Amino acid sequence: MANKITIIGAGQVGSTVAYALIVKGVASEIVLIDINTERAMGEAMDMRQGTPYTKAINIHDGNYDDAKDSDVVILTSGVARKPGQSRLDLAQINVDITKSVIAQITKVAPNANYIIVANPVDILTYQFVKYSGIPANHIFGTGTMLDTARLRTKLADTYNVAPVNVHAYVFGEHGDSSFVPWSLANIGTIPVDKYAECAEGRNLPKLNHDEIEEYVRKSGGIIIKAKGCTNYGIGATVTQLCNCLTAGKDSLLTVSTMLNGEYGISDVCLSILTEVGGDGIKNRMVAPLTDAEVASLRHSADTLKDIISQLHF
Repeated sequence: MANKITIIGAGQVGSTVAYALIVKGVASEIVLIDINTERAMGEAMDMRQGTPYTKAINIHDGNYDDAKDSDVVILTSGVARKPGQSRLDLAQINVDITKSVIAQITKVAPNANYIIVANPVDILTYQFVKYSGIPANHIFGTGTMLDTARLRTKLADTYNVAPVNVHAYVFGEHGDSSFVPWSLANIGTIPVDKYAECAEGRNLPKLNHDEIEEYVRKSGGIIIKAKGCTNYGIGATVTQLCNCLTAGKDSLLTVSTMLNGEYGISDVCLSILTEVGGDGIKNRMVAPLTDAEVASLRHSADTLKDIISQLHF
């Protein structure tokens, strides 16, 4: 089935997303757009020369006109946070970049599903919903999908089980106010906090919730300090999201979308369990949370709203 995907931003993240899409065979055509046209050309050419060993795919660089009739548009363009730079300053810079992108991409791809990857992802998703003119159910950020993958990886490593057996999520902001709703977390069908005692004879450790959540929040910073960027984890995350859009069956994912009263929260984009299918957002699931978890989600929403109130869109 034909599936045209445009990626805006051919840096480390955008190019890794493109490569992951090729390897997984998710797209039939990929367009790479970047203000650095030579970089986009080089990345596309390098990947294209590997396609004799992958599924048939047409990957090429281009401009906004080449994005016409895209099924999916992935926004990775933006600047990374610099040492000493405030989160608010970074947000305003990337809001300004996204404003320029919105004006150009929505004219040629009005029917696409839009995946926001650039940070701060919840803020930029909010901006897209409010100012792009694209239906809100076609706009979602990667949100805490990567955080969720990091959580599942840590739990899988802790108990030496396959990550596919771990069902746990990170909710809220993709940032410092994110949290794990532990009441929803299980391995197989066993609540994670009871898993160790159920595995008789293995002498497994009890979970330290704070330690696990700190690992999830700090993973990105550790990776960036070590190698300068995070790209493989988010590349796999975006590819999984694109695959869910074409799979024919809906998936439950922690993407960032505009909430409209769920858990008493409105007019802000953050991550809760969300049903995603070929037509974009189908539904937001109001999973049963404890009172403390609802309070954490509302705190995350308030944190984002405080930033939004200080930005110029």
